[in-house]
Amino acid sequence: MNEKSLLGRITINPEIMHGKPSIRNKRYAVEHILSYLAGGDSIESLLEEFLDLEREDILACIEFAFRMVQTKSVYLVGA
Repeated sequence: MNEKSLLGRITINPEIMHGKPSIRNKRYAVEHILSYLAGGDSIESLLEEFLDLEREDILACIEFAFRMVQTKSVYLVGA
């Protein structure tokens, strides 16, 4: 799956998680998934814990974080 497809899994919706980036409009904030990974949890353990997530969702969180640390400025479209 390419980066564009992965990033399409990350949604920002003011009605969900107070507008924080989340996975596929579900109540899984990207920051929470990254926190689990930073704490040592594996992708496999997250998939076992959160049955409605897919491997690509976790990879999308990693790709999103990578893109964010590369960004010098962030502009909100439509805000």
